[in-house]
Amino acid sequence: MKTILLIEDEKRLSRFIELELRHASFSVTTAYDGPSGLDLALREDWDVILLDLMLPGIDGMEVCRRIRTVKKTPILILTARDSVTDRVSGLDSGADDYIPKPFAIEELLARIRVVFRRQEDRDEDNKALLSFQDLIVNLDSREVRKGAGKIELTKREYDLLIAFLSNAGRVLTRETLLDMVWGYEAAVDTNVVDVYVRYLRNKIDAPGETSYIQTLRGTGYVMRR
Repeated sequence: MKTILLIEDEKRLSRFIELELRHASFSVTTAYDGPSGLDLALREDWDVILLDLMLPGIDGMEVCRRIRTVKKTPILILTARDSVTDRVSGLDSGADDYIPKPFAIEELLARIRVVFRRQEDRDEDNKALLSFQDLIVNLDSREVRKGAGKIELTKREYDLLIAFLSNAGRVLTRETLLDMVWGYEAAVDTNVVDVYVRYLRNKIDAPGETSYIQTLRGTGYVMRR
């Protein structure tokens, strides 16, 4: 169930929105002032935050700015202040959308659905990437980058890197790497793993830097720094 934090000091409106959102199968928590809303926003994780601008204690613009310095939670501003300047200020403060009052609940629900679709699209894009620190691999294009630079790898080196990236922080024995990269039926010795780890290090490590791939004597390797 998607979770929504509603920060709105007008209690009758707040109750109406809360009931409609619950009817639409959202889990809703309500705060009635800036300080308590900011505390909830930072202390817990939410799928979306609905934020009024004219709040007691801390105004909505400041609440939005403070949330955005810490979290990327989608924020929809709800307010009666509908000038172009107010809309621009709200968006510049980090809001994802701006809904002027009064609004139809159907429009609010539609805007929320748009936010969730954007988030799902970003999540799908991120599924195509594997990364560790400044190493990034695009699984669709098989492109490997370190920072802004591109790294050319052979198929075996690429498969070995994927094995390490998919198991960053986990110790992998030579036998495990052999099975993951060469396959169970491969008629090769585990020493070949050492050879290809050396090849891979030569391409992804910079002189003088600690290697991305650490050797654990008598055990295997682990990707960590």
